[in-house]
Order: sequence, then C-alpha cells, then structure tokens
Amino acid sequence: MTREIHARFSRRDWLRMSLMAGVTVVTGFDRSWWPPVAFADAQAPFHGGKKIGDVGFVGEFPFEMNAVIGTELDGRLYTDLSTLTTEHPITPTKDFYIRTCVSKLLEDNPRAWKMRFSGLAQEDLSSARLTAMEKPMGVHLMECVGNQRACHFGLMSAASWTGVALSDILNPVRIGPRATHVLVSGFDRYQTESVSSIPGASWIFKLEELRARRAFLATRMNGEPLSRDHGAPVRLVVPGWYGCACIKWVNEIALVSDDAPATPQMKEYAERTGQQGIPDLARDYLPAAIEYAATPIRIERWSADGTFKYRVVGLLWGGSAPVKKLEIRFNPEEEYVPVDHLDPTGQDSWRLWTHAWVPRNEGRYLIQLRVKDPVVQAKRLDSGYHVRAVVI
Repeated sequence: MTREIHARFSRRDWLRMSLMAGVTVVTGFDRSWWPPVAFADAQAPFHGGKKIGDVGFVGEFPFEMNAVIGTELDGRLYTDLSTLTTEHPITPTKDFYIRTCVSKLLEDNPRAWKMRFSGLAQEDLSSARLTAMEKPMGVHLMECVGNQRACHFGLMSAASWTGVALSDILNPVRIGPRATHVLVSGFDRYQTESVSSIPGASWIFKLEELRARRAFLATRMNGEPLSRDHGAPVRLVVPGWYGCACIKWVNEIALVSDDAPATPQMKEYAERTGQQGIPDLARDYLPAAIEYAATPIRIERWSADGTFKYRVVGLLWGGSAPVKKLEIRFNPEEEYVPVDHLDPTGQDSWRLWTHAWVPRNEGRYLIQLRVKDPVVQAKRLDSGYHVRAVVI
C-alpha cells in the first residue's frame, strides 16, 4: 500500500474495517435474466455525461489479479470482479479463481483416473465413462470460504458447468438403512508442505442435502474439459454451498453411517461455515451454505452537467429466497437508502446492482449494503464483512 493511501486511510478506519472483516460458495444463475437493456434506467442520471475512469478501493492489498500465484496447497488466483457486466457475467476459465493448485504428485493422465466406490453396489467409474454420461448443468457461482476484502473478494467466479448429477450415480444403488451420509474425497497428497493450509480434501453430506441441492460431478467448465488446477478430471459442485465442500480431484465416493466422524477439512472450516464449535461427528454439521452477501465491485466516475457524479456497481448473491430490496449507505453515520437498480431475480441469487451517488464532501467513505426484504439474518453482511472503502 502506498504512503498516500496510508495518509488518507486513518487508524480509526483501519480498526473499524478490521473489526468488520472476517468463503467456496456456489449458487446458480442464468444469462437469460441479464438482458443488455437491464441498466437502461440506471444510466439515466448520467445521460449526456462522460465516464472518466474508476475510483479504486483503499485498504486492500495490491494482489496481482487473474494470475496464478504460488503452487499446490498455497496456489492462488484472484479474479478481477470489477470487469463484470450484464453482457459478460461468466468468468473465462483462465481467470476463474483458484484456492488450491493441483498437486505435483497427481498423475497427468485422465485415462488412468478411477473413482472408487465404497458401500455402493457400483463398480469403479472411469473418467471416460463419466464423460459419456455428462450433460449441461447450468451456470453457477463458486466462492471460497476464505474470500475477503483483503483480496478484493477475488476468490469468487462463475462458470457454465457440464457434468453428471450425483443422484444419477446414487439412485440406482440399494442403500442400507444405516447409510445416511455420503463421503466425497479427492486427491490430497502434496510434494511441498503448505504454510497456510491443511491437506485433507473430503466432506461428508447427508443424502437428502445432496439431492436437494442438485449436486453434480463436474467434468467441464465453459464447454472445455476441467483444467488441472480446477479439479480435472472430476470435481464436485454443490450449488448453494461454500467451495470448501466442492471437492476437487474426486477419487472416492462412499456411503457412511450416522456416527461417521467429521473429516479434517470439515473441522478446519467449521468456524467459517457457521458451525457451533467444532463438532466431532459429521451429522452435527450444519449445511455449509452461504448467507446473503453484497458488495460494490467498482466505482465509476462521471462528468455530467458540469459536475462529478459516481456510479456504484456491485454484486448481490447467496441466501435462499429472492431479494426484493437491497439498501446501501456510505458511512456508519448515514441512513440506508434503496439501491437505484437491482437486476431482476432468476432461479438463484447472483445479481448486479447499481446506484447513482453524489458525495457530500471530499473524504473517506465506507460503503455497506444490507438486505431489507426478505428480513433475514445475514451475520457477515450486517457485521460489515463486505464493506469497501474509497477516498473521494
């Protein structure tokens, strides 16, 4: 961070934002409800004006965006969300975020890949056979459970997925009465010891949760085979759940009983996924589902009518019901007001919103959103987890 930004961003602001700071979530959307004319009304305050640039957010680390940093468990790629538009909501595969890069010990030979089954009346499944069963699964957002302001909320992307519904694999199987849960595991051995993460790619789900969320085994992203860093040849996608539960490099699916112990990965992310403590048994874990979330992704500066105006563009995602009213404020002492424009809802919540803004004075502003309708509990959003700061 530059010395100029430090000067503008006070110690009080740093403390306030640190207290408000604190994941991979998945939810779907369809391009058909992002019409090119959706922002026509939102552009009205800027009619006849000229965009002269974007105002950068402050108090965030200067990460290189859309580029792989590090390797194996410490590998990351942060997606630049500021480029999202209604016409281009899908992230190119090369720019799709990465939380963990492929292990150097993983054989690069999809033909040799086998998925083992335990407790299922099913033979091992090859990637070739799985590919023969694949079909379009729709466009879904994925977000890392560790996504936060410091990395510009760049551990979040959306892609069009192809794969096989997990129910198509589990339904033909005669499941015993004690097998109430499903363990999904992935390749988890690495050549280099991580400085920040614990190996152990596995998660245990209730059978009804997987069916209700329409979980699937993904084989393609945006029409192309999965890349190795994105889980090739097979990864799990659970729409509506954090990405820590969306296991990459899937190599085993097993039926387990009601008293199965929680996996190391479930325990590692227990706090971030909203668990009460760190339960020892998998059955005691709440769904790793995302709450409502919203944040600005860019601040456009316009010259119109002889003055400067600002257009705030942001994202709304998560939750279990369509949001009818989203509100914004530009500092804690200000009142919330409804955003000017919120994209029409679709089958899930992944929507752009815009708001015309004329700052009262020069200075620092902390931009925060809240979901007003439906009235729900959104702990992270309400605590200021998604607040971003600008200097005008």
